[in-house]
Amino acid sequence: MAVSTQPAVSPVDFDAIYAEAHRDPTRVPWDDQKPHRALVTWLNHVAPSLIRCGGRVAVVGCGLGDDARELMRRGYDVVAFDCSAEAIEWAREIDPAHADCFHVADLTDLPTKWHHRFDLVVEINTIQAVPPDRRSTIVNPLATLPARHGHVLIICRGAREPERSDDGPPWALTLDELASLTHEAGLEPEGEPCLFEDDKRPDVLRIRGLYRRAD
Repeated sequence: MAVSTQPAVSPVDFDAIYAEAHRDPTRVPWDDQKPHRALVTWLNHVAPSLIRCGGRVAVVGCGLGDDARELMRRGYDVVAFDCSAEAIEWAREIDPAHADCFHVADLTDLPTKWHHRFDLVVEINTIQAVPPDRRSTIVNPLATLPARHGHVLIICRGAREPERSDDGPPWALTLDELASLTHEAGLEPEGEPCLFEDDKRPDVLRIRGLYRRAD
């Protein structure tokens, strides 16, 4: 695996991007103003038989909260968090009725009250935002969030071959890279993670995988 010499992106960097957008979501490069299509597909076809209505769900790196609001709409008890205080303030403004569901928190320093609390943990596109040699700092904390019989849903950019450190961001993952990361974090797959073409951008590959705690 290539080793990155690039500095990690800090909450300050993300704060600057959100602040400079001046409440215009089209100026946030990664915000689509709607929930991720791969999440919606999974919620429609898999979640009803896996996660009870009202189940506790954590949304990692929630940004402006599109995925979190979709989960709330479907009746889940959602805790959404992001390292960017600017993003969380904006998300609360978008949905003041659920403002208390959005929290400023960093994966590297999660509140202990969240440990082993959730029926489902949703992680979309956070892993791909960090250089390859720092991915474990994102994946390892994910294993602290699900309850004993809980699950972690990971959706990220996929690649058929490992990417170089100067290819990103984002840095797409191969199935083998994600398998190694999740195994080291104490997560095991439930079914086979899939590599597929984005239905709107056929030049982009995605990975979607469902995991549970190995213990």
